[in-house]
Amino acid sequence: MNIEREWEMQRETMLTRDLRGRGIRDAGVLAAMSGIPRHRFVLPEHEQTAYADAPLPIGDGQTISQPYMVALMTEALRLKGGERVLEIGTGSGYQTAVLAEMGAEVWTIERSSILSASAGQLLESLGYESIHMIHSDGTLGLPTKAPFDRILATGSLPDVPDKLLGQLANGGIFVGPVGGWHGQELVRIVYHASKLERDVLCHCRFIPLIGEDGWQY
Repeated sequence: MNIEREWEMQRETMLTRDLRGRGIRDAGVLAAMSGIPRHRFVLPEHEQTAYADAPLPIGDGQTISQPYMVALMTEALRLKGGERVLEIGTGSGYQTAVLAEMGAEVWTIERSSILSASAGQLLESLGYESIHMIHSDGTLGLPTKAPFDRILATGSLPDVPDKLLGQLANGGIFVGPVGGWHGQELVRIVYHASKLERDVLCHCRFIPLIGEDGWQY
């Protein structure tokens, strides 16, 4: 069988079993994840399990999130296209690609110089032009480019820093895992100047975001 056809079949199984089968309904999310070659975003030794519904190591102590969690977090952002999105934690760049596929302009921050460089090269090779790569401490956000319509944290935070929420436009949405070192809640916060609307989407476990307003070593 042609290897590209094999990857397509694995992606379709992922969509049917792990995304639609677990309740993901956003057509934009499903379309984006159906076309992205996830196997390009993992280490060569993990290519054959790239479409399994599980996190995988990507180097420098980080992981690529399981497909269902990527889909759930993206769906929670309620993207329509054209949003300015800040992503905290580029990692492999897979989540970044999903956001770009959905029509967002993405500013993505990665603390690891190794991952920032490798993700940047891969995303450029795949032709993405609406992604801005930043090597910095993502827990501080990116105030020079604020306000953002959406902010997505791809690692855990002890709580959502006020500095991040203050970088959202009115009506903007933050999504990310918040809680303890070993377990968190995936929360969605809709920001309004006078109030915050906060929902808990599920329990989860993410690698911590290290930084000034995140976790300390």
